[in-house]
Formats: sequence, C-alpha cells, structure tokens
Amino acid sequence: MSEERIPKRSEVAKENTWALEDIFPTDEAWEQALENFRKYPEKTAAFKGRLGESADTLLEFLKLSDEISVAADALGNYAQRKSDEDTAVAKYQGYVGQLMSAYVELNAAGSFETPELIAIPEDKLNGFYKDNKDLELYRRHLDRIRLKKDHVLSENEEKLIAMTGEMGNSAENIYSMFSDADLKFDDAVDKDGKAHQVTHGSYIPLVKNSDRVLRKSAFESMYKGYGSFRNTCAATLNAQIKAVNFYSQARKYDSSLEAALSANEVPVEVYKNLIKAVHDNMNYMYDYVALRKKLLGVDELHYYDLYTPMVADFEMKVTFEEAKETVLKALAPMGEDYLAILKEGFENRWIDVYENEGKTSGAYSAGARVHPYVLLNHKETLDCMFTLAHEMGHAIHSYLSNKNQPVVYSDYVIFVAEVASTCNEALLMQYLLAHTDDKKEKAYLINYFLEQFRTTLYRQTMFAEFELKCNEICAAGGTLTADELCEIYGELNKLYFGDGVVLDEDIKMEWARIPHFYYNYYVYQYATGYSAAIALSQRILKEGAPAVADYIGGFLSGGCSADPISLLKKAGVDMSTTKPVTEALALFGDLISQMESLF
Repeated sequence: MSEERIPKRSEVAKENTWALEDIFPTDEAWEQALENFRKYPEKTAAFKGRLGESADTLLEFLKLSDEISVAADALGNYAQRKSDEDTAVAKYQGYVGQLMSAYVELNAAGSFETPELIAIPEDKLNGFYKDNKDLELYRRHLDRIRLKKDHVLSENEEKLIAMTGEMGNSAENIYSMFSDADLKFDDAVDKDGKAHQVTHGSYIPLVKNSDRVLRKSAFESMYKGYGSFRNTCAATLNAQIKAVNFYSQARKYDSSLEAALSANEVPVEVYKNLIKAVHDNMNYMYDYVALRKKLLGVDELHYYDLYTPMVADFEMKVTFEEAKETVLKALAPMGEDYLAILKEGFENRWIDVYENEGKTSGAYSAGARVHPYVLLNHKETLDCMFTLAHEMGHAIHSYLSNKNQPVVYSDYVIFVAEVASTCNEALLMQYLLAHTDDKKEKAYLINYFLEQFRTTLYRQTMFAEFELKCNEICAAGGTLTADELCEIYGELNKLYFGDGVVLDEDIKMEWARIPHFYYNYYVYQYATGYSAAIALSQRILKEGAPAVADYIGGFLSGGCSADPISLLKKAGVDMSTTKPVTEALALFGDLISQMESLF
C-alpha cells in the first residue's frame, strides 16, 4: 500500500477487509431482515400485563427477547460496520438511522418489562421455576433485574425521574460543547520560535516532543485556556456531581458510588481497595519519577516532562504480517485452542486492516455472534502491533462467551471489558523483552511498559480518588468551587508523584481537562482491569496449562453468567482484595530496576 495517498475503499485489497457477507450476503438481505425486525414491537407488546400470568408465558417472552437480541446483533453489526468502512456513504448512515428508529419503537413497546418482572411476588416466581424447568436458565437474569426492586420508585415518581433525563445530562453536554467546540488555546512556541497549534488532539504529541521549550509552552497554553474559565469549569463539574448524587439519593442508594457500581455488580470495596493498594505502593512511583529525572538529565522534573520518552532516537518498524507473526508467538503460552481461534481470525477476514478514505479512525472490536469484527488503521509501528494484540483479546473474549453461553448471558460487563485485551498486551510485552539482547530496544520496550503502568494504574486511580472526594463533598451538602477543586487536585498530584516533581501551579487545573469526570465512576475500571490483566498474564507465564484452563474456561467463556468478581476468581484473580493491584505494582517496581540496570 502506498503511504503517500490514502486509498479509496474500492482500492483496498479484499483480504485486508472484514467479511461482512458472513452476516448478510447482500444489502437486500439486511433490508429484508430489518422489515422482519419491525414486527417485534407488536409481538413484544402482546405480552404487556401478562408476565406474571404463568411460567409458560414468562418463558415464551424471555425466548422472544433472546430472538430479538440475535436479530438486533446481526442488523446492528452489519449496519454499523458498513457505516464505519466509509462514513461518507449516506446509504449506510441511513441503515444505522433506520435501525435506531426501530430500536426506539421496540423499547417503547417493551417498557413494561422491568416493572412487571419486579412486581411478580417471590413465592409466585419460585412456583414458576417448578412449573417449567426450562425457566431455570433465566433465574440469574431475572434475579439481576429484581435486584433493582428496592431502587425502583412509584409510577409517578419514575415518570418524574424520566422527565429529568435531559436536565441530568446537561452538565456533560455543556462541558463537551465548551471544551470541544468553544475553547481555544494560544499557540505553543518551540526553541526556535516556531508556533505550533494547541488542540486536544495535538496536546499529547506536543508534550511528548523532545524540545523541552515546546513542551513547557504547550503545557502552559493548555492550562491557561482552562484557567481563564476556572469558575465556569467548576460550576459545570459541580452541577454534574450534584446530579449524580440526586439520582443516587432518589433511588435510595447509600451513596453515588454504590449506585454507579451496582449496575455491574461490583462491590464498593473493590473501588476503595484499589485506592488503598496504590497508596500502599507509592514508593514505586517515586522511584519512577527519580529514574525519569535521571534519564532526562534535568535539574528539576516538571509535569510537562512526564510524557516525553525516556529513551530517545529509537523506532521499531513492524509490518502487519510481522505483527501477526509476533502476536502468535507471544500468545503461545495461551495454548493451541486459543491460537487456533486467533489464526481463524487472521485467516478468515475478521479484521479490517488499513486506513481508507472515510474510514472510522482508531481501533475497536465488535463481538458479533457470527464471529467478532476488528477495525484497525494499521501503521507500521510498535503501537499498532500492541493494538492488534489488544483488539484480538477483546475479539476472542467475545467469541468464547458467545460460543459457550446462552444468548441471555453471552455479553460481558464493562468492568471486565479491558481484562482480556490488556492480558494479551502484557504477554506480548513479556515476549518482546525476553527475545531481545539489544540494550536500546529493551530500554525502549521497558519505557513503553512503564508508561502503561503510570498512565493506567496510577493516573486513573488518582482520577478515581478525585472523583470520590468530589462526590463526598456534594453528598455532604457542599459546593465544589474552583479553589477547592484546584486544592484537592494539587494535593493528589503531590501524593501520587511525590517531591520528585515540581508541583507546577498549572497542573492544579488539570481536572478541568478530563472528560471522564462526567462519566460517573468510570475511570477506576481502567486501573482494576489493568491490574487483573497483569495478574492473569503473570499466572499464565508461571503456571502454564492450569492457569490457562482457569482463564479460558472460568473467565473468557463466562460472559455474564456470574458477577464479574466471581468470574475473575475462577481465573485465579480476586479483585475483592488488594492483592492483584499490589502484585501488578510490584512488577512495575521490577521494571524500574531493570531499566536502571541498563544505564
């Protein structure tokens, strides 16, 4: 492929595109399936007022729900994947829009489901299980829905809550418009006086630059921009946190944290254990900061020095064919069954490999029931090889869950979504480190690994702690002001990075730049998922086949057949304790020692 011009979709070789014909052979087949799908609202509405009628009626409804899920999976994957191939093709944007309209109609027709299921008396439902043994398959599914019973309000109260939905999302929408559309930044200036535009997209590349003058200028530009609107930013975040606390209190949860985590059946202790474990292992971060200062050769380390590589002037070029070969070798500890699925994906067009005009950017895996689909925009870089390993981790997790679980339990929850992908990355990194004697290459790889730990485990935990503190202040009736937010954020930076980094005044405004603070207790999952993945990869490398059997059979094949903590326990990782986080951070400490020994 030419690197000089991005090809049109029609110019991409078939073997480098995904096989959407495995879902529908033609567009006409999709259109016919959509017509059939539009009959489901009427079929669903026919059950209104009848779910507590009998075991047979309830089972019939649940089987219909499974049928709808399978149909929606095929329709959605074909339409969205086609749209992502070339976003300029209006036809497939239309497909997505038509399907969304059908979803809206279906959801409206089925709005009775949760209230009716919750309203069935416990003894009556237990009788249903005895009346029809096939209903037993759905016990966990029904239990999960009925767990909401204590948090479902009266019909009129639920209507009022529903009416506040748009207002409840206002803070996030306002922040997005302000930060993404309206906020502008001064140009950054490099050591030669050349101006560089500062945007959200250009900021990280700028602070990774080897030119320290440019890094400092970009850093100051970014936080000058947010600082100019510090009170607006504070008021917006305060509104978001107040809304989150309103909904948790209205639904009778003990805290906003409990309300957010309950959706994925994650105990509050998991969140707090993460913070505790990181606090207990801050020494590794302080060692990392000292190492970075030493390798960069600076008298003082500043926050604008944290992203530039500690190992300069080294680049790894990896073609897609080389990336596939290396990933296969790196994942050999996973065993032949796992490798067979990986090869099937490589050889049977699960992957859309290269960039083309109009193609969606980035990378993802979509767990279609026929088989997963992986979107890449592969460049010949180390990052892209890790992206291949990462997305195939997602893909095989979806493949195994779909293959081994009934429809109702085939989808895994977001809490564990990054575990399989990150485990693959960790195995790839350990393979690369074990198969190079080149000192500079080894240092480059360790630097890459260390940055994953710093940005995923420490940084995301710091974000999680900040979010928790903000919620606790609002829950106690307080108001988040710009001064208070900057003070909290500054103290957390001091705690997480220690005295080895100069506490630049500008860094205290970083909270205003993080959109994840509007996602309602989301960021902790990056850190817990990363910790679990590191623990699993270490166990696989140390114990071999027994660990692989637990991982594949107990976790990857589990879907949501049990709560996520229980599924991870089957794989040998107990996220209800601090142990996985502590062990992951011990590896971080070992990597720092390895890096030090190279210089």
